[in-house]
Amino acid sequence: MALSVAEHKCLTDQIGAICRRECIGATPIRVRRRSNIYNSGQADSHVYFVESGRVNQMMFSPDGKVCLLSVHGPDEIFGEGCLLEPEQQATASAMKDTVLRRVPAGRFLAALGEEGLLEAFIRYLVNQMAEQQQVILGFATMDSKLRLATALLQLGRKFGRRHPQGLCISERLTQEELSEMVGTTRSRVGFFLKGFGAVGLLNFDRNGFIVVDEKRLANYVGISV
Repeated sequence: MALSVAEHKCLTDQIGAICRRECIGATPIRVRRRSNIYNSGQADSHVYFVESGRVNQMMFSPDGKVCLLSVHGPDEIFGEGCLLEPEQQATASAMKDTVLRRVPAGRFLAALGEEGLLEAFIRYLVNQMAEQQQVILGFATMDSKLRLATALLQLGRKFGRRHPQGLCISERLTQEELSEMVGTTRSRVGFFLKGFGAVGLLNFDRNGFIVVDEKRLANYVGISV
């Protein structure tokens, strides 16, 4: 059974406290924008906690198509797939200058056990795996326009703040960054954004941040609100 919103928030707060403990070997690391933290197929037995910055996880198909699996901001973990597989299945990259804590997987699990959080964390992992499988299935059948729309919806839900016109993505995203996230060209991203704006799927606030209409964009890509 999936965690409720309240349970998820409680678990992530407790995990954050664990990842800040130096006694479990949590090593602070700085990652420059566009640098990879780990690559798909790489053996990496660490869980990562974001202190500041932004990280995305992507998978690549044999023909080079990019599948954006997830985006992570402050106080979130990623890389927990190493608890299930010896090699990372995705590539994690810093979308901006980022500060992380890198925690050895064995010590992370031991700390969860000491705090009585293993059962809740397993439920969290199952939910994460189900969400990523849905994302992979969707991206395998989507063209670049739909991949961009899905990425914008995901970013809005992750980093958005409420705005009279929808969810304002309170992170500055360049067309180049968006093109890298969905595996298309910068010019096509600009063309798609203009088209999305013309039909009311998104807008821009006075500071230039993207504001997405969550309901309409979700309907457009076929994802429930």
